[in-house]
Amino acid sequence: MTLNISGISIEVHKKEIKNMHLYVKPPDGKVSVSAPVSMSDDAIERFVRTKIRWIKTQVANFDNQLRQSEREHVSGESLYVWGKQYIVQIEYSNRYAIELVGDKAIFTVRKGSNSEQRENFLREWYRELLKKEVTRLLPKWENFTGLKPTSWQIKYMTTRWGTCNTDTGKLWFNLQLAKKSIECLEYIILHEMLHLVERTHNERFILLLDQYMPMWREIRVKLNGQVLDFME
Repeated sequence: MTLNISGISIEVHKKEIKNMHLYVKPPDGKVSVSAPVSMSDDAIERFVRTKIRWIKTQVANFDNQLRQSEREHVSGESLYVWGKQYIVQIEYSNRYAIELVGDKAIFTVRKGSNSEQRENFLREWYRELLKKEVTRLLPKWENFTGLKPTSWQIKYMTTRWGTCNTDTGKLWFNLQLAKKSIECLEYIILHEMLHLVERTHNERFILLLDQYMPMWREIRVKLNGQVLDFME
């Protein structure tokens, strides 16, 4: 079911859950609601209407973030690495490189390079950072949970921080996690690993998260910042 309230499209999914969840998801501010199967469509719509001001604020925040993300990779722009903000300082050479010095990201680029070429290098740089941290952290959570994926890979995603193929046991991690804090990465690693034993976000899945990472809700807010949970 899809609601259209004040010009905002809101996807509604009914699930075997006890609580209602309202999401405004990165990166484009897509709005969705997960509601208990027992809740009527009218009750869901009434609830969403009471939260429309909050929804509009969060959607506007994502609109601003999207405009800011359309970068040219020039001096003065911001670069985020493991949750910390750096100010870009462009330098020129016959090679590409990024060096973090204090609060500056010294981005060495080739003369005449365009924003697309700089973005391609930056993504590969992020990929190497993330690969190193996943390689370091994954064994920690394998030992902690007793779970082990068959393989994992990194790719640029726009709607998910990670995915788990429950048929093959393979995990995927969003390249953009390298911009977030290490604790956010650990939360996504655990989250996707738990899908190896529980496909859905049901009560058992939540209990497992509580068991292995009691502060996961606070970390999720840092990661997404736009989630409201409500009792039925």
